[in-house]
Amino acid sequence: MPTIDVNGITLAYTDTGAPPGRPQAQTIVFGHGTLFGGWMFRQQIDALRDRFRCIAIDWRAHGDTPAPRTGYDMDTLTADAAALITTLETSPVHWVGLSSGGFIGQRLAIRHSDLLRSLVLIDTCAIAASTRVIRRNTLQASLFRIMGPRILRHTIAPLMFSPAYLSRTEGKAAVDEWLDRLGQCSQRGIAQAMRAAMIRPSVEGELNRITLPTLVVVGANDAMTPPRLARQMANLIPSAQLEEIPGSGHCSVLEQPSDITRALEQFLQ
Repeated sequence: MPTIDVNGITLAYTDTGAPPGRPQAQTIVFGHGTLFGGWMFRQQIDALRDRFRCIAIDWRAHGDTPAPRTGYDMDTLTADAAALITTLETSPVHWVGLSSGGFIGQRLAIRHSDLLRSLVLIDTCAIAASTRVIRRNTLQASLFRIMGPRILRHTIAPLMFSPAYLSRTEGKAAVDEWLDRLGQCSQRGIAQAMRAAMIRPSVEGELNRITLPTLVVVGANDAMTPPRLARQMANLIPSAQLEEIPGSGHCSVLEQPSDITRALEQFLQ
């Protein structure tokens, strides 16, 4: 994977480059959720790379980006994303962010709107984590640091994926791949990332500052950031479109990849 030095770290990313014969093609930047990596968007990238330059970031401690020595927060990752877009001279870009990638997308749209052309928020929300969620995820982060990714199969996987998907062969294979990839990451670094996602402040009061074309997408069975939070977010962003994906959980780009690709294609067109 290519890397770039920004904000004191080496950030890894994938880049399809401009499609053949389309040197002026617009760019889509994909921001993944905590515990995953840019790889989670591979089916969307495969479908869109003939019309767009597609870039997928690996956040700190995820994928091929090493873990930092100290902790960080969503503002740190927002600065990383802004620096990457600026350094690669790709702005303005279409931002597609899932979960934590959506937290960062909202902050980019509010604070660095000149870098973005449009905004897609998938399975995410604008509010701060509740006390109950912080307690639960603090425990999970501690257990992960001690026991590694296997602990997540029975604790976090049911929150990430719908029950129907987990019961199918393809769902079980997806969980296996997810945990295998996590096992190659720093356990300390992933625990830091989980804490960074938990301590995020709300940006609900700033959503009216987003003037970009915006699409909000949520899985109907999303247990982590349920549809009511997506509706709240869409109602606060001027002219935002809202689409609900039937039967999908929190990781709809993996569960219902064709539905997400269709929604992206229609919105971007």
